[in-house]
Amino acid sequence: MNMKVNLAGVTLNNPVMTASGTFGSGEEFSEFVDLNKLGAVVTKGVANIPWEGNPTPRVAEVYGGMLNAIGLQNPGIDVFIERDIPFLKKYDTKIIVNVCGKSASDYCEVVERLADQPVDMLEINISCPNVKEGGIAFGQDPKSVEAITKEVKKYAKQPVIMKLSPNVTDITEMARAAEAGGADVLSLINTLTGMKIDIHKRKFALANKTGGMSGPAIHPIAVRMVYQTAQAVKLPIIGMGGILTAEDAIEMMLAGATAVSVGTANFHNPSVTEEIVEGMRSYMAEQGVKDIHELIGAVK
Repeated sequence: MNMKVNLAGVTLNNPVMTASGTFGSGEEFSEFVDLNKLGAVVTKGVANIPWEGNPTPRVAEVYGGMLNAIGLQNPGIDVFIERDIPFLKKYDTKIIVNVCGKSASDYCEVVERLADQPVDMLEINISCPNVKEGGIAFGQDPKSVEAITKEVKKYAKQPVIMKLSPNVTDITEMARAAEAGGADVLSLINTLTGMKIDIHKRKFALANKTGGMSGPAIHPIAVRMVYQTAQAVKLPIIGMGGILTAEDAIEMMLAGATAVSVGTANFHNPSVTEEIVEGMRSYMAEQGVKDIHELIGAVK
């Protein structure tokens, strides 16, 4: 039974990876999950300098998921190179670095620093607010998507994954813009913008007022967007958004994803990624699927 998948020339042992920001850089989860059993580990967002993130409270539970306004807190590229890459290199898994920035030069600086590092792919988080454009996310304007993709590609030595925001009118427009800019792979969806108000305190549950909604409640939206994107572009897709079980992961692949990322589920079941790999293997055996490629985009 073949579970290997290929993303822009990088072969993963299986299609299951972690979603950025939900798994740290792997170390804190390594006692619960055998990282050798995952297709890839996607790191927390890495910026050119340390980011403090947003004020607290910055996480709130909601029906069917959670809201977060962490604000991409991270120790910066220097610490990442010194501490996190050597840790991940101990395992037989691919390393995908999520890159964040507040301007095109921020992104390019990180991408350039990673050029000679032993990492396999770069995932560019274009849901970051573009400070030069008054805070609108890079990923909410097709011209910005194409421009930032082109810019990053000039410096990247590894294949580039553009992570698309669902907070747009037409996801396929953003996907085509990333493809036009030279993206190698697309990943989607990032979180949906949401809000929660505490009726007893009559206050916002998050200090930031709004946050990114993730978890099972957004899964049907993610499946729809992955399907639409798969019809619109020729690039491989990493599907994510509320994947809780092997069934959810398989559904995402039937919609057109070549690989999947598991995020919020890690918080309430730290070994969920490994269980999803096993569940997919069992499904393939039951259904007589010899090669996982039989499932990718099988539902038209």
